[in-house]
This record gives sequence, structure tokens and C-alpha cells, in this order.
Amino acid sequence: MPTETVPGAEKVRFERVTKRFGEQTVLDGLDLTVAPGERVTLIGPSGSGKTTILRLLMTLERVTDGVVHLDGEPYSHMPSGGGKLVPADERHLAPRRRRVGMVFQQFNLFPHMSVLANVTEAPRHVLGLDADEAAARARDLLGLVGLADKEDAHPTRLSGGQQQRVAIARALAMRPELLLLDEVTSALDPELVAEVLDVLRDVAAGTDLTMLCVTHEMGFARDVSDRVLMFDGGRVLESGAPGRLLDAPEHERTRAFLRSIG
Repeated sequence: MPTETVPGAEKVRFERVTKRFGEQTVLDGLDLTVAPGERVTLIGPSGSGKTTILRLLMTLERVTDGVVHLDGEPYSHMPSGGGKLVPADERHLAPRRRRVGMVFQQFNLFPHMSVLANVTEAPRHVLGLDADEAAARARDLLGLVGLADKEDAHPTRLSGGQQQRVAIARALAMRPELLLLDEVTSALDPELVAEVLDVLRDVAAGTDLTMLCVTHEMGFARDVSDRVLMFDGGRVLESGAPGRLLDAPEHERTRAFLRSIG
């Protein structure tokens, strides 16, 4: 199995991480390092472990074995007496989790709240921003995603693409250092996909966010990625710059996967 390393500082490191659900091994001793500001796209068939990586970083799942590190420090675990690491408790996780933002396949907006309220809710109640500061930040981000004129609308009045753009603004409102994108266009009608991907291209071009993206949109992966990783069976099968991996993959399994989605 390849060991993925990036010289110098690290934003994320998976150290021999295994994740099992019952008898099923979804990640199998994964070693993976992502540098600050790096944009990494994860591709591969369903069930290969891609989304599990994102869910571990959001602490929606816990590792079975191994350790996840964030900014060079244990994240999934914390020090205990005797210098050993034990599974992290909520007190350890909460301040570190705030560095991580995620945009899901489903929009998960509050239907009873306006667009502006959806974007300001977490900054006010989690970060402690006052209403004016949270609203100013939200309006800037709604402008970024092309929805400055929709702040008073409710999600049910928006298209799927517009709802996903609100979800992107909501994630960015927390000012994460690491942004996770989980098949963010898979729930959209085909004609709405481009508008969401264009917004994410702008985010990638205009920020220094570290980004981990799971997608089947290879054009988007080619445009925004520094590195593409092909997963199969919970392991990295191969990795490389998008031009190399997408145009001239080394493994037949990668070639077959790319043909299947092309």
C-alpha cells in the first residue's frame, strides 16, 4: 500500500488508521498526509472509504485503530497519564473541530429560517459572534456564492443549486482551515451542477483553505486539485497530479473506474 507523505508542515495526517463497521473494514491501515493549503481529491468506487475519511475528520465517526492528527497534534486521541494516547473526549475535540468545515451531499438547511439566519446561526452560537458581525460575514459570503439577493428567502423557495450554495456559505462562515466536500453535486439536477462547481472553483482560487474533496466530477478535480488519490478497498491504490492520474493512470483498476464514470 502506498504511503502518502508531503514534506514539511502538515494540516492532516492519518497514521495507520483503520475503520471497521462490524466485520467490514472500510479503511485499512491508511497513512495519508495533507499539507496546509493543499487541495486533495479522493476518487474511487462506492464503499472504498472516501467519505469515511471526511466523517472521521468531522468526528462523526471514531477510528477503530490508528490516530488522526490535525496541525501536527493528535486529534482523534489525546494524551493521558504515562504519555499514552487514549480516544479523545468532547472537551478535546470541540475546539479542534471548529477548524474543520464540511459541505454534505444533502443541504441540511433549516427550512424555517431565512438564508441569512441559516448562515449566521453557527457563528453566533458556536463562535460567539454578535448579531451584526455574524450578519456582515454572512452577507459577504452570500455575495461570494452569488446569492446576495436571497438573504430573506427561505430554503424551500430556492433551487437545489441555490440551497447547496447557501450550505457552502454556511460552512465558510465558521472560517474553517480545512474544508471537506462530500459529493456536493450528487443530489442536484444535472443543469444545476455547474453553478455549484463554479462557486467552489472561486473558493479554491480565492482562499488558502486546505480542501479534501470526494467527487465524481473529474473536470472539477482536474481544475482545483493539487493531488488526486484513487481509493479501492479502503486503501490508496495510486496518487498523483490530476493531469497524470486522470490522463495516464498506472493501474487497470483506476482506468476501469474512470471509464465507468466517463
